[in-house]
Amino acid sequence: MGHAQYAKKHFFRAEPDILCAAISMMVISTINSLEELAGEKLTVTSNEETGFIRCDFEGVLQEKSAFLMDSMVFSLENLSKKYGGQYLQIRFEEV
Repeated sequence: MGHAQYAKKHFFRAEPDILCAAISMMVISTINSLEELAGEKLTVTSNEETGFIRCDFEGVLQEKSAFLMDSMVFSLENLSKKYGGQYLQIRFEEV
């Protein structure tokens, strides 16, 4: 089973977790775009076992970077609405 545990487990195998793959693709694509296209300096840490990814910005976000982040959050919120909060929760923290 994937990290989101959306896929159903069968007797001898687990289905690929399409929801987990979609979330991973969105997050990793956004991080890559922030670095390569927007030129942001980032510190990224991840845990493949849990699926946790943390991205810390070393400075103030540029306007285009804020747009990329807004786009990712918009897409993740839509996935959460479609598949339910059981599989994807979005939490915002003021820092």
